Amino acid sequence: MKIRLLSIIISVVGIITSCSTRGHYVSLTGYAQGGTYAVTFNKAGATVPVKQLAEGIDSILTCIDTTLSGYNPGSMLSRYNRGEIIAPSPMFEEIFAIAKDVFTQTDSTVDVAAAPLFDLWGFGFTEDKAPSDSLVAGVMARCGMELFSGDLTQASPGQKLNYNAIAQGYSADKVAEYLQKAGVKDMLVDIGEIFCCGKSPAGRGWRIAIDTPFDGNMTPGAETSAVWEADGSPKGIVTSGNYRKYYLSPDGQKISHTIDPRTGRSVSHNLLSATVIADDSCTADAAATACMVMGLEKAKEFVVRKGYEAFLIYSDEEGLMKSWNTEGLNVSQ
Repeated sequence: MKIRLLSIIISVVGIITSCSTRGHYVSLTGYAQGGTYAVTFNKAGATVPVKQLAEGIDSILTCIDTTLSGYNPGSMLSRYNRGEIIAPSPMFEEIFAIAKDVFTQTDSTVDVAAAPLFDLWGFGFTEDKAPSDSLVAGVMARCGMELFSGDLTQASPGQKLNYNAIAQGYSADKVAEYLQKAGVKDMLVDIGEIFCCGKSPAGRGWRIAIDTPFDGNMTPGAETSAVWEADGSPKGIVTSGNYRKYYLSPDGQKISHTIDPRTGRSVSHNLLSATVIADDSCTADAAATACMVMGLEKAKEFVVRKGYEAFLIYSDEEGLMKSWNTEGLNVSQ
């Protein structure tokens, strides 16, 4: 699901576009929510034909779009946010339950019920704009998970949900789950965020390049800072950063797309990008966002405490780009 709030700054190293001579690898690509996806897997052991798998993937992504996309005016989420009465689907209920857990697990830094704040700052489903302090205070008074009743049939006046921080990771996990149930063991699912497990066509763990986070680096893979290699176990890998999604206020101030729901303000710190590896893509998605809200030092403490692997890129006091990673992370620079 291509809900492009977060900058996608991960690129795949060595992905194939046809059957590999080293196995029965195929790559399926398509369009989803205004973007593209690529799913590469070894069809050996699959219990259903590749064509049926492709149709299944498209069906999953269509369901996610019609349920969770804030850019699709006819989706269940859009209708809910407009205050319409809906009959929440199992998927709608599931992701809300996930979001409640994410809110707790990220120390309140990832809050899907802070949607009015994202709109106010211009990073939700509205145009870019820098709000006044009074506007921020007014919106803060009526949004946030702690004030949310949890009624999924109709939103209270002024309240909205925005799943941008977890929807792409959730989508990758759903596709991976579908493939695993069909007997697929080696795969890389790239739907804006990445899930991988098993071996790549090269017979080794999947290798993922992490882009260098400088302003103006708009092409994934054009300039990279490190390469992470998976160990074959199921992993989600997500990078969040502020160097592709921002705008300048009338006075020239850089307004990043990362909004701290606890303060209602756009964050300002020296952490440039956060790559997080977790057991699933949805968790990695939320954790990467949380790191960008927290800033460098708190992000370090957070990933270590949670047991995630992470690669953080930041600028030092002299403006030089530096990196930090968790102990034992299989990364080369």
